[in-house]
Amino acid sequence: MLVVDDEEPLRRLLKKELTRKGFSVEAMPDGESALAHLKENAYDVVLLDIVMPGLDGIGLLKKVSHDPAVPAIVVLTGRATVETAVEAMKNGACDYLGKPYKLDELVIVINRAYEYRKLKIKNRLLEQELARKEGHLEFIGRSRSFRDILTLIKKIAPTDSTVFIQGDSGTGKEIVANAIQHYSNRKNAPFTVLNCATLSENLIESELFGHEKGAFTNAYQTKYGIVEVADKGTLFLDEIGEMPLGLQAKLLRFLDSGEFRRVGGNKALKVDVRVIAATNRDLADVIASGGFRQDLYYRLNVIAINVPPLSDRMEDIPELALHFVGKYGRKLSKNIKGLSEEVLEILMAYHWPGNVRELENVMERAVILCDSDVIRPEDVSVPVSQAGVHEGGNAFSSLDTIERDYILRVFRETGGNQSRASRILGIDRKTLYLKLKKFGIV
Repeated sequence: MLVVDDEEPLRRLLKKELTRKGFSVEAMPDGESALAHLKENAYDVVLLDIVMPGLDGIGLLKKVSHDPAVPAIVVLTGRATVETAVEAMKNGACDYLGKPYKLDELVIVINRAYEYRKLKIKNRLLEQELARKEGHLEFIGRSRSFRDILTLIKKIAPTDSTVFIQGDSGTGKEIVANAIQHYSNRKNAPFTVLNCATLSENLIESELFGHEKGAFTNAYQTKYGIVEVADKGTLFLDEIGEMPLGLQAKLLRFLDSGEFRRVGGNKALKVDVRVIAATNRDLADVIASGGFRQDLYYRLNVIAINVPPLSDRMEDIPELALHFVGKYGRKLSKNIKGLSEEVLEILMAYHWPGNVRELENVMERAVILCDSDVIRPEDVSVPVSQAGVHEGGNAFSSLDTIERDYILRVFRETGGNQSRASRILGIDRKTLYLKLKKFGIV
């Protein structure tokens, strides 16, 4: 554990007494030295004074709170106020203790902080597992194309071969990957996901392979990459077409050998991971333009699965819509029994450019608006230019619909390239991604 306090007698006392209690203790006199020390050393718990010259406790909390490997931080101060406690907790502290305090009380708080950190890590893993299991349950449909994909999944799942999934945004590529994991021999091992389109080029390598302490600014602790988290399990690389070219060579080496190095590290590490990759782009065009390595494409494309758009499996719409009504009805504690015939006609008349994800968004909104036990036309919102105007509807499109249609048009014309689309639209890539997600396009 690390003690950070500007009062030298208190530092000495805490180090002596806590060492007698069986803790391994180091002490720092201020925020700056503690920050430098955190870059080089790993701790489970930090005891942090708030009022210090220079970088104070709140300032240090703000600097380290976004690091996923940050220790559990207990704030200690002689100026205990409710406002200070609230600010400390908002910035990542897990507990708060005012001076003076009894040693036995402090030991209880330290042990509680240690358990809190362990629970936080376990919760993160449980959330991933719950999301994976829920995602698998949403693999729903009765169309011929759906049945063919499910048959193929059951054949390839027991192997360790790399799988390449291609399909438009929102078609359910991650659900296909989940199903492969579910039917595989790795079903009880981790299923980890990296969306290559959501991270900057600087961060994606660290997220994938991890980094050593001090590898770059804000690398306060060694961070394990998702390839290590996925050991013995499955790694799903979504939007693989957005992966930076420089990182593609390292991914290729990893696929060939299972070996990798953390950012800033020299030691070769090895894991046993099955890789599934997915994209909504035509990688042949990206390869031709020099944006994707052909050898990596061949290495990924051992087994190919093409997920058709929802417009090519319209017979799945009623079952999917009912599933989403049930899902959000349970979440919102609404007892909705089904869809009216008029709603089914509207859903079947629309061409669903955002695919299954767009259908889910529409049904979630419908459940929120529904005031009866059946979803009715007034609860459903789809662009009227595509689905027609139902009775009581509006012939004018909303601003959201106009914006959505224009963004979708640009997104399609750029072949799903988010960097090019964001430049044409005059917005940054993160804003574009959030809008695409809002409209059910990614």
